[in-house]
Amino acid sequence: MKKIDEMEMTISRIAIKAAWIYIIVFLVIWDIYDYIHTGKLGIVNFLLITQGLVLISIQSFLKWKLCKDEK
Repeated sequence: MKKIDEMEMTISRIAIKAAWIYIIVFLVIWDIYDYIHTGKLGIVNFLLITQGLVLISIQSFLKWKLCKDEK
């Protein structure tokens, strides 16, 4: 198996971030559209909130784990 070099890792990271931003922008627009037409917050709103919580949780856990390993 070929080891991924730093340039390929950077390209992958940028592509993943761009795709994530696209999804978030799309879901926010969809959520606003649904709220304007129905007056209710739907599953899209739940998805946006929970994905944010998952992101923050994983980042916090990994930072905690890495800081613990350095000591």
